[in-house]
Amino acid sequence: MDPLSDLLSLLEPHAYVSSGFAAGGDWGVEFGDQSTLIKCYAVVSGGCWLAVDGVSEPVRLEAGECFVLPRGRPFRMGSDLGLPAIPSGQIFPPARHGGVVTLNGGDGFALVGSRFGVRGNHADMLLGLLPPIVHIAGQAGQAALRWAVEEMMKELRERQAGNELILQHLAQMMLVQALRIHLEAGAGVGWLFALADRQLGAAIRAIHAAPAHGWTLKELADRAGMSRSTFALRFRESVGEPPMQYVARWRMLLASHRLENGSDPVGVIALAVGYESESAFSTAFKRFMGCSPRHYGRTAPAGARLAE
Repeated sequence: MDPLSDLLSLLEPHAYVSSGFAAGGDWGVEFGDQSTLIKCYAVVSGGCWLAVDGVSEPVRLEAGECFVLPRGRPFRMGSDLGLPAIPSGQIFPPARHGGVVTLNGGDGFALVGSRFGVRGNHADMLLGLLPPIVHIAGQAGQAALRWAVEEMMKELRERQAGNELILQHLAQMMLVQALRIHLEAGAGVGWLFALADRQLGAAIRAIHAAPAHGWTLKELADRAGMSRSTFALRFRESVGEPPMQYVARWRMLLASHRLENGSDPVGVIALAVGYESESAFSTAFKRFMGCSPRHYGRTAPAGARLAE
């Protein structure tokens, strides 16, 4: 798989909830921290403002535009962000599939989309590779997402057999398409933009294609077509860590996923992620994960996270 597919697969999306929201007049709604959720929505009609915690400027959303909130940060939406905002729990029912929540008559603004949970002890780190907000505007982005949005609206209205499964697949399509468009924009910093960079992206794709390979800084710099010093500097500035640390971290993410979801012996997993001995792998794993491989997986503490 490609790196973006790798990342989303390790997040193990589940518990999809697809629904709609419509509001009229002056309105505002605030949503608390939901760090285990990714939200992906498209504006069907009208417009509103969106403010995400930690993002300096609010975003104006108009009909046909899409936005993704990959990190589950608190956010506010409304016709005017200066208005008092209603806590979302007062108007949104417990998670359920389908239906449209209406506020103030619902004749001025409407959106449709999905939210879904992610799991795994590495979810925080993986979500940290994605931007806090992805805003898709412009005709190219709108055209690419329009079919999925229209089909989702149809499924929410008609509730035919197989409805929930179709909504899950549509939600995945919306999410991947939005991230793909954002990636192709190719401006900014962070893992997603490094992946879009022709040179850095070549190195990242090589790492993901062969995680067990004995990568060196020179090999990766050659893949990127740069000198070692230039590559190391640009990689760290864009991704946030040195190239070889990224290699080791990605290997640990793959290993932890196998420990959580499979029954392979530690020695087999060690070889699969590029370590010639179980002891070397165990030392590296403990450094990144905070515990030995044998104490990880299904018996690992719920709060286990990748060490910084």
